[in-house]
Amino acid sequence: MEKLHPNRSNEHEIIINRGDFPSFVSMSMEDYDHLFKIVLIGNAGVGKTCLVRRFTQGLFPPGQGATIGVDFMIKTVEINGEKVKLQIWDTAGQERFRSITQSYYRSANALILTYDITCEDSFRCLPEWLREIEQYANSKVVTVLVGNKIDLTEKREVLRERAEEFADARSMLYLETSAKESDNVEKLFLDLACKLIREAKQNSLVNNVTSPMPGEGKTISYLNCCS
Repeated sequence: MEKLHPNRSNEHEIIINRGDFPSFVSMSMEDYDHLFKIVLIGNAGVGKTCLVRRFTQGLFPPGQGATIGVDFMIKTVEINGEKVKLQIWDTAGQERFRSITQSYYRSANALILTYDITCEDSFRCLPEWLREIEQYANSKVVTVLVGNKIDLTEKREVLRERAEEFADARSMLYLETSAKESDNVEKLFLDLACKLIREAKQNSLVNNVTSPMPGEGKTISYLNCCS
């Protein structure tokens, strides 16, 4: 498999202080406390690429074409003094790329399963995506269900209550977003980062492991973030 190398222009840092608006600065690739791999999956056209680019680059790409195979961006967030590098993988939703994208599931720390609230078909396909997760992903992977395109509320085909019920029944987190208007996009990734940090720390305590765990750079102090 061809190895992908991130371009430095795709790497950003977002400093998070409670109550402050984030600012962006550059940083070295090795300067982090945690490294987490987040993979976005879902039907083609639901807005996965737009979510990634809105979060990592602060822009909404009009007329965004379909992803070919797999692409990824890097964003490093600093939460209460701890630096967390997020490696965000954007996968193609088309059937012909499934054999490629499935190989990225197993090493993922988190999966963002995305559908389009204005497209009933994208919601009906969720059970098929969940079967892939069960088959290919790690059993401890964190899964978030995201209903995108809430800026098109007048065209909504999937009620929020229906999606929440679907997520609750499968023990998934649920959030609705708009990549176009940037609604809940930062919340999605930052809350997920906080959850992954807490789980990494919990696993370290339970297993009493002194060497770094997968997704962990070094021992960190307790974080009261995103609670």
